[in-house]
Formats: sequence, structure tokens, C-alpha cells
Amino acid sequence: MSAQPTATTTVYRVTGMTCGHCESAVRQELSTLAGVTSVQATAATGEVTVVSAAPLDEEAVRAAVDEAGYELTGHA
Repeated sequence: MSAQPTATTTVYRVTGMTCGHCESAVRQELSTLAGVTSVQATAATGEVTVVSAAPLDEEAVRAAVDEAGYELTGHA
């Protein structure tokens, strides 16, 4: 019996998002990371939920958020 791969869900805190455009920019950048299958950004709470095939390198996540013009402040 083979083990089924399980997705990893991580919630990050991102500062600077204020609108749908901000959410879209963050979603777009994080979606380019290898293994990411889903990104949900919510400006109202400053939370970004990322579902990936395996745990992501936090520095890669930070770089993607920075590229979008926002700041990753940690885990929610």
C-alpha cells in the first residue's frame, strides 16, 4: 500500500495589502513557486494561505511577496 502525498497548507501574514489588486499581485507571485497548487490572499486580514505539494522555503516565499511589493511578516 503506497502512501498518498499530502498537501501542505501554510498561512502567512503579509503587510501592505489593501485591495483586490494587492491580493491578485501576491497570488500571482506566489503561484510561480514550485509546488504551489493554491494561493488565497485576503487584504482585510493580511493573511495569505498557500497550499503546496511540500513545505516551502520561507525565503522563497518572502522573495515572492517582496517582488509583489509587500512584506512577509511571518506565519499567521
